[in-house]
Amino acid sequence: MNLPRRRFLRLAAGTASLPAVTRFAQAQTYPTRPVRVIVGFPAGGGSDITARLMGQWLSERLGQPFVVENRPGAATNIATEAVVRAPADGYALLLFGSSSAINATFYEKLPFDLIRDIAPVAGINRVPYVMVVSASVPARSVPEFTPTPRPILGRSIWHLRGMVPSNMSPANCSR
Repeated sequence: MNLPRRRFLRLAAGTASLPAVTRFAQAQTYPTRPVRVIVGFPAGGGSDITARLMGQWLSERLGQPFVVENRPGAATNIATEAVVRAPADGYALLLFGSSSAINATFYEKLPFDLIRDIAPVAGINRVPYVMVVSASVPARSVPEFTPTPRPILGRSIWHLRGMVPSNMSPANCSR
């Protein structure tokens, strides 16, 4: 590899000055002001309690208040949009649940892109989901319970095989 003299001298000078520069470069302490934890559900629910417990724990350890702000409505889209529109400085956190991820598939025109605009910070809770059906349902496993799309009035809804009585009309299924 043929390295021109000027380029070599620049690299050598940069390498020599690097230890002096890194002494002065230090990360700022976080947080330096109160942090908002935005929850997409009303106060008193499981998500709110989780956010308040985590906020208290973080406040004690980091020395700044973590304020829980409830923004219920629109299936958590209001809270998600509030965090997306906030400055990207780490002072607006979203307590994110599976409903927020599901919304990305249900709503065609959201004012945000969940994958592009939201970055995960920590997993703090795991909730098991259990599927329970009546004993009269013929499905005995999840693959037998697989939904199939069925168009009604120009819109596609999910019609579960074996779940709709034969006397029910398609108009009743859309309710």
